[in-house]
Amino acid sequence: MSKGKERVTEESDEQDKEDDGEDVTSHQKGIAVYDCSKNGYWVDFGSPQSTKVNSQKSKKRSILLCTDHQDWLELGSSGSSSGESEKPQDADYSTYIPSLSYELEGLILARFPRSEFWKISFVNKRFAGVVKSGEIFKIRREIGFKEPLVFMLASGESCWWAFDQGFSSRRRLPVLPSDMCFTSGDKESLCAGTHLLVSGREIEGIMIWRYELSMNKWYKGPSMINPRCLFASATCGTSAFVAGGIAVVGGGMSGTQVVHNTVERYDPETRSWTLLPRMKKPRKLCSGCYMDNRFYVIGGRNDDGELTCGEFFDPERNQWTVITGMLKDNPVLSCHSPPLIAVVNNELYSIEASSNQLKVYLKNSNSWKQLGSVPVRADYNRGWGVAFKSFGDELLVIGASTVSSSMAIYTCRPEPQSDGLPEWKLLDNGKIQLSHFIMNCSVMVA
Repeated sequence: MSKGKERVTEESDEQDKEDDGEDVTSHQKGIAVYDCSKNGYWVDFGSPQSTKVNSQKSKKRSILLCTDHQDWLELGSSGSSSGESEKPQDADYSTYIPSLSYELEGLILARFPRSEFWKISFVNKRFAGVVKSGEIFKIRREIGFKEPLVFMLASGESCWWAFDQGFSSRRRLPVLPSDMCFTSGDKESLCAGTHLLVSGREIEGIMIWRYELSMNKWYKGPSMINPRCLFASATCGTSAFVAGGIAVVGGGMSGTQVVHNTVERYDPETRSWTLLPRMKKPRKLCSGCYMDNRFYVIGGRNDDGELTCGEFFDPERNQWTVITGMLKDNPVLSCHSPPLIAVVNNELYSIEASSNQLKVYLKNSNSWKQLGSVPVRADYNRGWGVAFKSFGDELLVIGASTVSSSMAIYTCRPEPQSDGLPEWKLLDNGKIQLSHFIMNCSVMVA
C-alpha cells in the first residue's frame, strides 16, 4: 500500500497530462481529490501519510487497525499499541493481515466506502481481484449496503463525469471510443447494476456502449434486440427496462423511422437483452419509471400526436394496462422534452416544464397535486437540459439556477402529504464548472 501511495505522490505531476480519464478536483477546503485512471477510484491527498510499525516478535496474535489518522497500528491482546522501528518503504502489508475466511474478508471489504476501493487493490492480489471482478458489488447488494453514484454528461464535454453522493468529489470517465456521429448526436442513458448503458447513433446505425464500474472501462454492446432511440427507461434492482422509441428500418442513416411499442429487459449478469410483451400504444419521447413493482411508461408521441395516457407492465400478470388521462392537465408545448419524472418511496413526482412546478401523482384520483416551485429553470428549453432523478429517498434536480445562468444541483426530501413548500438543499455552489445544460444523467446504486 505504501509503494502505491508514494508512487502516485511522486509521479502524479508527470502522469497528469498523459492518462485519459484523470482529473484533480476538490470541493472541500484543504483536500485535493486525484483520479487514478488505471483503477478509476478517488484518491484523497489530504489525509495524513500512513506510518508503518513493526509487529512485536512474539507468538501472540496481533491485528492491524486503521485509525482516523490513517496510521496502521498493531494491537496486542491487551489492546495497547506498539511501534518500535520503521519498516522499509517496500514493506508488504499483506503479511501483517491475520488469516480470515474469504467470506468474512468480503463482508469487511464491502463496507468500505466506494471511493476507497483503490486502496483495497494495493493490499494484495486477492483484494484487487475482489474489486476488479465486481465481486465486491455483489456482496454489497446481498448485505444491502449501497451508495448512489451520479453519471453526467454536460453540454460541451467530451467525457462523462461521475459524482459521489454529496457531489464533493468527482472523477472523469475514460473517453468513450465511438465515432463523431455518436459523440455529437443525441443519446439516452440508463444504469443496470454496475453498468452504465449509453445508446446513440453511429454512422452504421444505433449502437450501445457499456461502461463497467469495476473495470473503469467502456465496452461495445450488447445491442438491443430492436435497436432504438428516444425511448423510455427505468431500473429495478440490477435489471433495466426500455420501451418505445424510434427504430430505424433499413439501417444506416437513410433508413425509415418507425415508432416502437416493443419492450426489452437488460440483465447485466449475462450482458443480454430479453423481449417482453409489447405496450398497448407505440410511443417515442416518453419517460419510464418503476413504481409499485411495475414498469410505467408515461406520455410521449406517436403518429397520432401527443399522448396524455400512461401504461404499466405488471410482471406477475405479464401484461400491460393503460391509464387514460394521466397527463391530461399538463400544458402542451411544442418540441418539449419527455416528461420529467422521478419516483421516491413509491411516489411519482414530476416537474412541469412550463411553470417549473413540482407535482406529486395521486394514484387514487389519477390527478396531480402541486408542491411548489423547483430551484432550476426547466422552462428555459421546454424541459431539455434538466436532470430530474430519484436519489435514494430524495429528489435530485440539476440545471440552470433560477438566480444565475450557472449550473445548480439541489436535493429535497419530498413530503407528498404536506401543504408546505419543499425544502431544497444546495449541493453545489458554483464550484463544479460545467455547463448548466445537462445532456444525459443517470444514477447508479452500487
